[in-house]
Amino acid sequence: MASKESQEIGDLWRSISTRMAANPGIDIVSRRAILDAMQELAIEPADVTYQEIVAAGQQALWVKPLGAAADRVILFLHGGGFIAGSINCHRKLAAHLAKAAGCRALIPAYRLAPENPFPAQLDDTFGIYLWLLKEGFEPGHIATAGDSAGGNLAISICLRAQAQNLPFPAAIIGISPWLDMEVNGWTLDTNKERSAIGSRESYRQIVGMLLKGHDPKDPFANPLYADLTGFPPIYLSAGTEEALLDNPERLAEAAKRAHVDVTLKIAEGMQHVFEFMAGRAPEADGAIADMAIWLRPKIGL
Repeated sequence: MASKESQEIGDLWRSISTRMAANPGIDIVSRRAILDAMQELAIEPADVTYQEIVAAGQQALWVKPLGAAADRVILFLHGGGFIAGSINCHRKLAAHLAKAAGCRALIPAYRLAPENPFPAQLDDTFGIYLWLLKEGFEPGHIATAGDSAGGNLAISICLRAQAQNLPFPAAIIGISPWLDMEVNGWTLDTNKERSAIGSRESYRQIVGMLLKGHDPKDPFANPLYADLTGFPPIYLSAGTEEALLDNPERLAEAAKRAHVDVTLKIAEGMQHVFEFMAGRAPEADGAIADMAIWLRPKIGL
């Protein structure tokens, strides 16, 4: 059974879902403001500082845990369905992961849909990866990570690197990744009553804003259609209650078929991106600790 603290994220997700459903015509600015409330869940980790920078022409935030390795970095891509989310909304989640791993994190403020449809988000985040390489970071010392839509981008960056014959990062972490742009996953039905956020209808609406007619089977938008051959190790985290549960399950199966080292951890009773409760809920802290243990040797720590 989920801890009392972890149940809070379900309550907040349900509140957000209710507000969205009650106002289907809600404007994008208001929608983003509502989703940014997720930043309130995590506890601010101690001994972490932040530095705002401009990288590859974009705003970005360095997350610097005290004593962390300066030459290892997690490129953390925030979630929010490609239409919301921000550096500040995901700052504490990224900081908890970086502190546990003993390295820095960099969070870019990539462009959002619908003002900037696909592939603007991938263009921006891949540009940050190239920037890290130009700044002297070794590919083997970089991990890509992200939650929900950010988990999609963490994988798609590697697809772009593959297409351009550039080196992969050392590892990929997907936290409740949203990958299925066709929105045909079965857990949208089987977890419909248990999931506190997301429905087939709501995801289809977001896909319309993001892709605007672009092929939902394009692997750069939908990594479930990607050839993962040669990919770096992948770590996937999800909760049993979430509507998108089959997304990481399907990716894990694709990775196994491609002989990629993949770890899939599904937490009983947990909701979408339950790690937002970092510093407050034991399940979130345990999941982040497991990710860090897995990640450290991958990036040479």
